[in-house]
Amino acid sequence: MRMRKLGRNGPTVSALGLGCMTMSFAYGTEPADEAESIATVHRALDLGVTFFDTAEMYGPYENEKLLGRALKGRRDGVTIASKFGFSIASETMAAAPDGLDSRPSHIREVCDASLRRLGVERIDLFYQHRVDPKVPIEDVVGALADLVAEGKVGFIGLSEAGPATLRRANAVHPVAALQSEYSLFSRDVESEILPACRELGVGFVPYSPLGRGLLTGTVRGAEDFGQMDFRRIVPRFSGENFARNLTVVDALAAIAYRKACSPAQLALAWVLSRGEDIVPIPGTRRRDRLEENCAAAEVLLTAEDLAEIEAVAPRGVAAGARYDPERMARLNA
Repeated sequence: MRMRKLGRNGPTVSALGLGCMTMSFAYGTEPADEAESIATVHRALDLGVTFFDTAEMYGPYENEKLLGRALKGRRDGVTIASKFGFSIASETMAAAPDGLDSRPSHIREVCDASLRRLGVERIDLFYQHRVDPKVPIEDVVGALADLVAEGKVGFIGLSEAGPATLRRANAVHPVAALQSEYSLFSRDVESEILPACRELGVGFVPYSPLGRGLLTGTVRGAEDFGQMDFRRIVPRFSGENFARNLTVVDALAAIAYRKACSPAQLALAWVLSRGEDIVPIPGTRRRDRLEENCAAAEVLLTAEDLAEIEAVAPRGVAAGARYDPERMARLNA
């Protein structure tokens, strides 16, 4: 596995990370198999993956515990990323009726709890999960800087933050990484957010680089989703939007066939081609999918390949928003 550096002063990690959310949360037709999830983490380590992404929200709490169990005894050389910023516990709900809570006191509480659940002494990269409009970003980053000084956090990051917020944050303390959605179906970050990251020396971590599974070609209809699957409320997976998006997926699959790779590998290779400062974190809870994803790092796209992909999937090609209206309001904040 090739390595990439996250940001001007951030950690060096594997070119592909592993998003662990689906091991405990959000997707699928049936509950995850914990033994297979842990085996997937172990296989990722064997394949050279060093970057693992979780959050207190996933589960909630259970995903951090799972990752902690999976990495027990194999912590060396691994970069663990987790996130804070939501109000989950009943005692914080009154303080954050909108669901967000990035008060400095709450950040510290979440950090200490996450450290216990993960079974580690330091969170290597600690992100604000969503920007909280009630708390100035300077106060958020100031609290994170204190945790860095104490050795509880290695590097700080933001998720779904807009360029102005990123600049204000970076003026207080260097931001190692910004995590936002980025794929062939979600390219809005190309206008202002990626340029701001590069101006400031901030690494970029795309989540959902496979379009929440849509770009794999394996998701064909609502029957592929369980009753609690988050994608049931995503406009991109509904009705006419879904049908239109599948025509693009099929066109990309034809390109992948000619490249002798899978549609998922083509989609990941495209994201990797966008710059050495980009480290996607495709999520899976199965070893076979993990191995397929990791092999994408060896798929080299020529200028002709990229032009063909662009013709089939230009920016803005996806039909439907990537979240419901309430969640869309929290993006690029």
